[in-house]
Amino acid sequence: MVNRIFNSCSYVIVQDGKSWLVDCGDVESILHALEGPLCGVLLTHAHFDHIYGLNQLLELFPDLPIYTGEDGLKGLLSDRLNFSRYYEEPFVLNAPDNVRLVDDSQEIVLMDGLYAVAVATPGHSPGCITWVVDDAVFTGDSYIPGVKTVTIFPQCDKEQARQSEQLIKELAKGRHIYPGHAPQNEEITN
Repeated sequence: MVNRIFNSCSYVIVQDGKSWLVDCGDVESILHALEGPLCGVLLTHAHFDHIYGLNQLLELFPDLPIYTGEDGLKGLLSDRLNFSRYYEEPFVLNAPDNVRLVDDSQEIVLMDGLYAVAVATPGHSPGCITWVVDDAVFTGDSYIPGVKTVTIFPQCDKEQARQSEQLIKELAKGRHIYPGHAPQNEEITN
């Protein structure tokens, strides 16, 4: 689903009557897409446009685990690092105890027989994670087909971004790519 801020995308993974979320924007849209319990949130990175719905979501699901790396946690706890300080809605995560830290190549069991593998893909942000789930690759802002990776923000690294993009292209062979943003005025329907 495409969110109201910068056309960022959130994705709901549904299987066997359970749901998982990749990134968290507009909560109302997310709630309409859920089937069964929401089991957790996989973050691609902690920039404001990918996390701004988390506190509202946690009001509804207070024990909801949020998966990210150490740099992602830093972004969740700093309106300066997640850039929300510069918007009308400064954001700091209200429930840091819900965060579950993941490392590169770590597998998260989503459901019986379905795993999410965290792949570190820094460059756009030091905490970027691409999530590989079966035949899906959730790239966040590390790779958006047809769009140059943004590396003009503080903590960006152009060389890391280039290497991450190449890694993602390898990971994506034979899989579907679900990027962090929809093209302007388009909706992602996969």
